[in-house]
Amino acid sequence: MLYTAFLLCAAIAAIILLSARYQFNVFFVLLLVSVATGLGAGLTPETILGLLKTGMGSTIEKIGLLIILGITLGILLEKSGATASLAHAVLRHTGEANTPLAMSIVGYTVGLPIFCDSGFVVLSGLAMSLSARSPGKHLWIVIGLASALYAVHCLAPPHPGITAAAGVLQVDVGRLMLLGAAVAVLPAATGYFLGKWFNRRFPVVLKNTDPVATDPQTLPHPLLSVLPIIVPVILIGLKSVCSLYENLKNADWWPILQVLGEPVVALLAGIILCIPLFNKHTKTTLNPLLEMALHKSGNILLLTAAGGAFGEVIKALRIADTFGPSLSASGLGLLAPFILAAVFKTAQGSSTVAVISTAGILAPLLPALGFETESARSLALLSMGAGSMLVSHTNDSYFWVVSRFSEVDTGTALRSYTLVTGAMALAALAGVWVLSFVI
Repeated sequence: MLYTAFLLCAAIAAIILLSARYQFNVFFVLLLVSVATGLGAGLTPETILGLLKTGMGSTIEKIGLLIILGITLGILLEKSGATASLAHAVLRHTGEANTPLAMSIVGYTVGLPIFCDSGFVVLSGLAMSLSARSPGKHLWIVIGLASALYAVHCLAPPHPGITAAAGVLQVDVGRLMLLGAAVAVLPAATGYFLGKWFNRRFPVVLKNTDPVATDPQTLPHPLLSVLPIIVPVILIGLKSVCSLYENLKNADWWPILQVLGEPVVALLAGIILCIPLFNKHTKTTLNPLLEMALHKSGNILLLTAAGGAFGEVIKALRIADTFGPSLSASGLGLLAPFILAAVFKTAQGSSTVAVISTAGILAPLLPALGFETESARSLALLSMGAGSMLVSHTNDSYFWVVSRFSEVDTGTALRSYTLVTGAMALAALAGVWVLSFVI
């Protein structure tokens, strides 16, 4: 038992040290640590190679298309101007007096299909323009937008970390998307209200106070802009809800809804609905964007595949037999996945790596922790997502995106935004705990 514990701790420490301290490529770090862990456990090279192939192959099989289509949908929404169109539409309804609330709502909505860093870059110009027209609210607007994007990114598919971990833990991605989106409301709201408090404590004066002009007339119609986001959510939600009732599953239309409600098909429908958003639907317009999506997907797919390989090697250590009884008696419950993900996140910076690594390590131990059913595994996974928020600081690329694109100096960002992400993680964990009494 002691040797297995040492081997597991050494693997975690090696991943954190090599990726965070020495800045080696995470894919190769996960791959090499997997091999070293297998050799340390006494596995033969042939067995280790088989585990690596199985882990990488099964991970790509489960979530490969989801990640590719999710990234494609996000890029098409960004480049078509749909995100800016939604932002202007929300702002018209909330009014400029409520610009922080408007940006939080936009961040949450846009964040469902778009990466938090891409979403912030796209919306930062609008945020700066609103800040110029609403003096004294800049930090509030920035934190409201950043935290809403971050909450959905960490908790809801099709974002890569939570999606890949769902494949490892064999959790239904469609149901997880709905649960994650619901839980994300609480940390997003936490960011909004704490943003107001920090805004009073650390007033930020913009160097450039000229509003950025954006003509809404050049943007797609808001209704067309929201359809690629809302239609996939509705399709997936209908399938998940209807699957709970046996009489509905016997209806003639159920086979059709089964297909349309599959996350892959639903995301593909969202992509098709993006095409009318472009003024020109030619291949010269769309092909470069599709190629951009594939290029961006490749790096993420390799990372998630390496995480799957690491998880497969960890399973071979039979840590469930070693640590199962003690974990079962510990009573940690949701805290175990939360704490481990938080350690990974804080140490190496990537929420994606944090969730994938935690899922690989804890997958064999979930029954001992009391997470045997699919609903229980969903809760454990959402707890990992909550832990992957704690905390965003200088080793997280998103921290620098938020700081640099919003003209907030590093010290202020650390004293405000970083602390907000810690509070968001605790709020998300509280949301998962409340959800545990419902599902």
